[in-house]
Amino acid sequence: MNLTERFLKYVSFDTQSDECASVCPSTDKQMIFARYLKEELEEIGMEEIELDENGYLYATLPSNIDKEVPTIGFIAHMDTSPDYSGLNVRPRIVKNYDGTDIVLCADEGIVTSPTQFPELLKHVGEDLIVTDGHTLLGADDKAGIAEIVQAMIYLMEHPEIKHGKIRIAFNPDEEIGKGAHLFDVERFGCEWAYTMDGSEVGELEFETFNAAAAKITVTGLKVHPGYAKDKMVNSMYIATEFVAAMPKRETPECTEGYEGFFHLIGMKGSVEETTLTYIIRDHDRQCFEQRKSFIIEMVARLNEKYGDGTVVAEVNDQYYNMREMVEPVMHIIDLAQEAMQAIGVECKVKAIRGGTDGAQLSFKGLPCPNIFAGGLNFHGRHEFLPIQSMEKAMMTVVKIAELTAAR
Repeated sequence: MNLTERFLKYVSFDTQSDECASVCPSTDKQMIFARYLKEELEEIGMEEIELDENGYLYATLPSNIDKEVPTIGFIAHMDTSPDYSGLNVRPRIVKNYDGTDIVLCADEGIVTSPTQFPELLKHVGEDLIVTDGHTLLGADDKAGIAEIVQAMIYLMEHPEIKHGKIRIAFNPDEEIGKGAHLFDVERFGCEWAYTMDGSEVGELEFETFNAAAAKITVTGLKVHPGYAKDKMVNSMYIATEFVAAMPKRETPECTEGYEGFFHLIGMKGSVEETTLTYIIRDHDRQCFEQRKSFIIEMVARLNEKYGDGTVVAEVNDQYYNMREMVEPVMHIIDLAQEAMQAIGVECKVKAIRGGTDGAQLSFKGLPCPNIFAGGLNFHGRHEFLPIQSMEKAMMTVVKIAELTAAR
């Protein structure tokens, strides 16, 4: 099975995670895929293969060199996003893409166009794996898994490439922010690792947002509307007052680069009770803390107006910018850059406008920057994956292993 065939096999598994679940993995179907991967790792000759009860799969490629070399790791996640269906994915390959519209489903007029997705034009002449327009593809992050597994096979088939001990791990529930929660860093036993969960070729990321979630609960008072004067308190009106007072230009659709934001992701209400759900993001830790304080101040103002306890905020941190944990060990960034350059890939160091498992893992003691896996337009029907990008990601893993041993 080659790299492309391996990826196409992986996307046949529906592994969508569920943000409402309280168990890990959040869906049984992730464990089905994990068991398949465990058998596959056994078949290709990996060692120390362990699948725990929470769906975390670990394995080892032993060192083939007679000197002490740092143990490094490569990590990818098994789940796909709850945002879009991953059931019955029907991929196809567009050979030698010519830069025109790609018809995903002619009957329904579903088209992926470079007019809407100009990133397609960077891959003219390449072979693109696309969907049929009814599901996501699953390159996030089954491309990463395929690349890591294929890299291990490549190293076993080329014993002339010297490397130290390599650990790999595949985890559940990254898409719902829980992928690193039960990751056993001590069991993994690496000095550092890389997640293969980035997008465009050459991306190397070691800066993430600082992230928090805020739930705002507004309590009202329901009275028969015919007799409501000076009695009824409509929680929905107060909730919309809260929304209206938030900074209008500090939302995802108005920000880019290092600009942070507040993002209203949920609203549910009645006269008696309304809840608002926000996520808060900022690369700068001080600005991040100020954003959380702003939410608390907004609540205090509304309580002063409508009475104590009318509005309540729960603000919980989710993850922090991994940069502060990676900066003391910047040689791991230099190593990844050198590996990309060695295989002819232009390295593009950039900040993630999001988070990865690597952010949480870095704060658990495992410095873990993120490397491209090659897919684009994640979490929707227009997702696509250039095969050539996947091959370059696989060779980046191989070269990192080789350069680590050489150093």
